[in-house]
Amino acid sequence: MKVLIDMNLSPQWTEEFKLHGIEAVHWSDVGIFDAADKEIIAWAKEHNYIIFTHDLDFGTALALTKAEKPSVIQVRTQDVTISHLSNIVLPTIKTHAALLEKGALLVIDEDKKRIRILPV
Repeated sequence: MKVLIDMNLSPQWTEEFKLHGIEAVHWSDVGIFDAADKEIIAWAKEHNYIIFTHDLDFGTALALTKAEKPSVIQVRTQDVTISHLSNIVLPTIKTHAALLEKGALLVIDEDKKRIRILPV
């Protein structure tokens, strides 16, 4: 599994994912900081990455285009720090790894997790 971390999340997530055996790259290392969502989606799809974001627009973009890939992991919390989210995000990703590899939208908040198979 390979994860592309969006600009709205800390680059430190890269190391956190790697500690848990997940290859990760922050968008700032592969693209321009103000890239449009469609550019990030295209890059992730081309390179077979799953997008990890705090941006609600990715789910909408997947739905509007009826895309089957890339998968998107969307966190919906105010506190997006690693110390707050790591124990929620990483087990959830591992639980749903097979669906994320095929194409899915995973929405995570403190109280619940929802996954939808793509296309939405």
